[in-house]
Amino acid sequence: MKKFSLSLTVVTAALLSFAPGLARSGEVNYQLLKTIPIGGEGGWDYLSVDSASRRLYVSHGSKAVVIDLGKEVVVGEITNTPGIHGIAIAPKLNRAFTSNGRENKVSVVNLKTLRTISRVGTGENPDAIFYEPLREEVYTFNGRSKDATVIDAKSDKAVATISLGGKPEFAQADGARIFVNIEDKNEVAVIDTAKHEVVAHWPIAPGEGASGMAIDLKNHRLFLGAGKLMVMLDYDTGKVAGSVPIGDGVDANAFDPATQLAFASCRDGTTTIAHEDAPDKLTVVQTLKTARGSRTMTLDPTTHKIYLAAVDYEKGSEGQRRPNAVPGSFKVLVFGPAPAGGTLKQ
Repeated sequence: MKKFSLSLTVVTAALLSFAPGLARSGEVNYQLLKTIPIGGEGGWDYLSVDSASRRLYVSHGSKAVVIDLGKEVVVGEITNTPGIHGIAIAPKLNRAFTSNGRENKVSVVNLKTLRTISRVGTGENPDAIFYEPLREEVYTFNGRSKDATVIDAKSDKAVATISLGGKPEFAQADGARIFVNIEDKNEVAVIDTAKHEVVAHWPIAPGEGASGMAIDLKNHRLFLGAGKLMVMLDYDTGKVAGSVPIGDGVDANAFDPATQLAFASCRDGTTTIAHEDAPDKLTVVQTLKTARGSRTMTLDPTTHKIYLAAVDYEKGSEGQRRPNAVPGSFKVLVFGPAPAGGTLKQ
C-alpha cells in the first residue's frame, strides 16, 4: 500500500453481533462509533487486528501503535521500524512481524513485551506482509524488487525469494496457495506455498491496478479493490465472478464471513459496503462516509467493526491534491452497525 502523510455512544455487543441473514440491502447501517486519538507525526499504512489478544496494530511514521480493542485506547508501541508498512501477527508463536520499507528488513517482535527480537533481510521496499499459519511462514511483498521474501516464522530465517513479475500489493491465502495482487500487471499471481513458486497469473479485467484484497474461504472468492471497482474473483477458476462500483482511490478491502459483507475503503472519504448475495452476485448495500484520505482499513470479525486511519486537514488546503495535515491529528475512526431501526446518539 501507499503510505500517507466526536465521540459517540458505543453500541452493545449484542447489537453488533447481528445475524448473517440480516445483512441485506436496506438493513445495513454502519455509523461512526468512536474516534481513537493517537497524535504524533508521520505517514501511515496498514492496520491489523489480532482477535486472539483483542489488539489493533496501526503503522504510523517509524512505529506501530498498539490499541486495546476492548477499551479502544492506545496501550503501547513497537518502535524503530523505519518506513513501516504492515504488521503480521502470529499469536501462537507470540510474535509480530513488521515490514520496514526504508531498511529492507522485517522486525521480529515479542507480542507480550513489544520488544524487537531480531531483524531479517528482505527484497527491496517490503510493503504488504502476510503470515501463513499452516506452514508458519511470513511473506513480504517487495514493491521495488517485484518479488516476495519467505521467512520461517520460528527460526527467523529467510528461506526463499519468489519472483512475481510485477509490483505486488496485498495478499490472502487458502492454505495451499497465496494470492497476491500484481498492481502494474492488472492480475493476481498464485503462489504454491509448498513449492514457493508462482503457478498461475489471473487477469482481473474489468478491474485495474488492484491494491487491497480480502477472502471468503467458504465460497472461494477474493474481493479486490481495483480502480473504481470492487471485483469478486473465483479462486477455483481464476475468473471474475462479479463487480460493483466503489469510490476513488481504493487501498484496502475486508470481508466479514458472519455477515457476508465486503468492504472497500477509498481516499475520497467513502467506504463501499457490498453484500455477497450469492457466489456470482455482489450488491452494494451502503456507501459509508468516512474521512478524506482514509483509505487504509481493517475489520474485527468478532465485533464486525471496521477501523480506518485518518487525519484532519488544514483549512484552505482541502482543494489541493495533497492537502496539509493538521500536526498531531492522527487518529483511528471506528465504524460499526447501528441499532436496528435507529441511529447512534451523540
